[in-house]
Amino acid sequence: MAIQINIDMMMAKRKMSLTELSHRMGISMTNLSLLKTGKVKGVRFSTLDAICKELDCQPGDVLEHIPDFI
Repeated sequence: MAIQINIDMMMAKRKMSLTELSHRMGISMTNLSLLKTGKVKGVRFSTLDAICKELDCQPGDVLEHIPDFI
């Protein structure tokens, strides 16, 4: 995948657990875990907004483009 998800890095910087972030966002731990591990094909802007609010960060802090080299 060309998009890398760095939620775990931001959670570590903020000393926040997956459980705490899940409760603060009002999203299930399962869905948040799938997002964190990159096992989803997309993310809603409202979800990205909630992540950024709770982790006090910008979208570019949690999403990173990694070029595919052939």
